[in-house]
Amino acid sequence: MIKKLIALLIALTTAFGLAACGNGTDNDSSSGSSSEIAEDEDFNQADVDFATEMIQHHAQALSMVDLIEGKDVSPELATLAEQIRMAQGPEIETLAGWLRDWSQPIPETTRDHANAHGDGGMEMDSDMPGMMSAEDMDSLESAEGAEFERMWLEMMIEHHEGAVEMAETEKEDGKFPDAVELADTIITGQAAEIDEMKSMLGS
Repeated sequence: MIKKLIALLIALTTAFGLAACGNGTDNDSSSGSSSEIAEDEDFNQADVDFATEMIQHHAQALSMVDLIEGKDVSPELATLAEQIRMAQGPEIETLAGWLRDWSQPIPETTRDHANAHGDGGMEMDSDMPGMMSAEDMDSLESAEGAEFERMWLEMMIEHHEGAVEMAETEKEDGKFPDAVELADTIITGQAAEIDEMKSMLGS
């Protein structure tokens, strides 16, 4: 009788353990699916969308910056490109940190693949404001000299305008104070860079 009770207890313990493991897997951010957001959280879906999409958006801007390497560009453009790299690289880390804290998946970007500036075997989100297509990026890479500089500036202006639009949406709909503050920083910083790039184009 005692042996039967022990066996039953072991079986019940194993069953509860498996159930607990199963629940943990469902909530793992690496599974690629968003966790449900409780009403009492200090963030909302707008914050999650902002962080997720801005990571991908910034990653493409950094890929555009990478294309300057080996090109004959003006010192002004080289300085601007480095300024963009220094701003957006840390912002990606901040955004990814929030997603981890919120138990939300961190998106793959074109920079996670071998072909960092093209489609890299993944679809680009054409609905995201200001995003370049793989064909746009290939055309930019192929350009040289003054043509490259003109194309880069025109594409980055469009890209920045898209980021400003996304940040304005976060300011309107977001809940997480730090995300709303970052959105305001992006609007201010990238609007100033848009003006600088337009000046460089002579427009």
